[in-house]
Amino acid sequence: MRLLDEDESNNPALSVVNLVDVFLVLIAALLIAIAQNPMNPFLEENVTVIKNAGQPDMEMIIKNGETIETYKSSGEIGSGQGVKAGVAYKMADGSIVYIPEKTE
Repeated sequence: MRLLDEDESNNPALSVVNLVDVFLVLIAALLIAIAQNPMNPFLEENVTVIKNAGQPDMEMIIKNGETIETYKSSGEIGSGQGVKAGVAYKMADGSIVYIPEKTE
């Protein structure tokens, strides 16, 4: 029973336990702040996030309601069959104008 009779100021383990408690409280507060951050894109119902846009390792994350889908780029150029649908022009102000082709 020697430990119970010791003075608290002489036991250095008590101060370490107090530091651990303080850090646990700080970590919990930071996690709550991150989860409640209004800039968190995943708080919205439907979100699309593009990581590393235009790079070979581009990744697209799409959240629709409760489901989250991830698409990773393979770095290959897509191909397929189709027809020309129109022409797009980039204007001087940066806007893009699309002109559909007439189908007969």
